[in-house]
Amino acid sequence: MKPYYPQAMSLRSIFLAAGIVTIIAAPSLPFPIWAQGLQPLLGTWRVNLAESTFADGAPYRRVTCKIAPWEDGLKVIYDIVGTRGGVTHWEWRGKLDAKDYTLQGVEAVVTNAYTQIDERTYTTVVKEDGRVTTTSKITISADDKVMTVTSTTPNAQGQQVVNTVVYDRQ
Repeated sequence: MKPYYPQAMSLRSIFLAAGIVTIIAAPSLPFPIWAQGLQPLLGTWRVNLAESTFADGAPYRRVTCKIAPWEDGLKVIYDIVGTRGGVTHWEWRGKLDAKDYTLQGVEAVVTNAYTQIDERTYTTVVKEDGRVTTTSKITISADDKVMTVTSTTPNAQGQQVVNTVVYDRQ
């Protein structure tokens, strides 16, 4: 039996839309030496719904993604406004080492595992209760103004769907 989540938008609907890859606003430069190669990713991002495509419609009205260095990894903050106006706040802290780190602020055990491919490309694997639910590729444009997250995830019928979420740098 699937767990019930009483909030206005369920985890499933959000992860179906995927592309939620938030990280906290970067403090002023300089970044720690280890974070210098992450500069295209760091900062505040907002979803551009007009440029994004969702297999089952957007499950939110607005998402702000803030990404900052944290210890020897990243801190990611998700501020999400649902289609009915409810606000959800999630936080993730972890490294870009392909290991699972827990997402805070959700009713289930959800982990994200980030990997850096190159200076402008990353992958993320999202697991719910240890089971892979979403895989994403994150790319940052050459001008550092657009982050595109292409995610594959099962829909409510169990079919794999692709969602492309476009973020604009704020």
